[in-house]
Amino acid sequence: MPRPLARVLTLLELLQSGGTRTVSELADRLGVDERTVRRYAQQLVDLDIPVESVRGRYGGYRLGPGYRMPPLMLNDDEALAVLLSLSTDRASDTAGETARGTATAKIRRVLPERLRRRLDAVLGSLAFTESPGRTPTAPDPAILLPISDAVHHHRPVSIRYTAADGHRTERTLHPYGIVAHAGRWYVTAADLSSGEDRTFRLDRITDARTLPGSFDPPLDPAPAERVLTALATAPHRHEVTLRIQAPPEHIHTRLPPGLATVTAPSPPDDWSHVTLRVTQLDWLPAVLASLDRPFIIDGPAELCGLVEEFAARLADFARRSPGL
Repeated sequence: MPRPLARVLTLLELLQSGGTRTVSELADRLGVDERTVRRYAQQLVDLDIPVESVRGRYGGYRLGPGYRMPPLMLNDDEALAVLLSLSTDRASDTAGETARGTATAKIRRVLPERLRRRLDAVLGSLAFTESPGRTPTAPDPAILLPISDAVHHHRPVSIRYTAADGHRTERTLHPYGIVAHAGRWYVTAADLSSGEDRTFRLDRITDARTLPGSFDPPLDPAPAERVLTALATAPHRHEVTLRIQAPPEHIHTRLPPGLATVTAPSPPDDWSHVTLRVTQLDWLPAVLASLDRPFIIDGPAELCGLVEEFAARLADFARRSPGL
């Protein structure tokens, strides 16, 4: 696209965002002088686009009221961000679901076929876990697009990865799926470097490119379950083992699957076995109290002491007189 034409279209996009834009602001955004801005505005008028000139101290240009916007002009990153935002918005009301569906359909209709195929590959590769209140932010498209393409077409992918300790490696993966969980994005894959199935955070990948060839994925890759299992069994400072007199679904309301592994009780026993691997223990007493179910701490002993201290504080608070 010739550069002057691209700037004219950018001017139209700026005016479409609403309000009056000063000539100096537009000149700065477009990287041209104010005289050139006026020439671009006149070109839009010549195309029957109602660009109005506003005089005065805060004058500039704006679009005429009631002007019907032309079809969306989105680049690849913008289209991906919009569709991912619609997909990750998990509001439960029916009206919201309908609005998201129609908005997605409208955007897809104006996308070029090339971009539509790439976005379909992304959306078809995603899985979402239940993580209330934490909507995942879309990752860098330069990382997400090649990895989702590799998932969709069963192709190997090469990545550069920075671990939590800062160690950097280059790896070749056979990716099974992409998962959004608790505000983060993960890819679950067979790591050819270690010969094991692994889970990698997308925000720690600095480069990703698909490789020639193909692979056969597992019959049931279940990427979301793999990510939750990997998170719940990751090595941490403390391994906590508990028995809680409650079914797994009740326990998971406070200790989600990505944090705790829960083994359901076998009748007539009604105690679930729970395992957590955590870095800090100080938050657990309040969580265990919020379950409002009998529990037994098998380890570590340090947690028993923290629970006793927490209970003593609650008892002290309850004994205080009003106004103290």
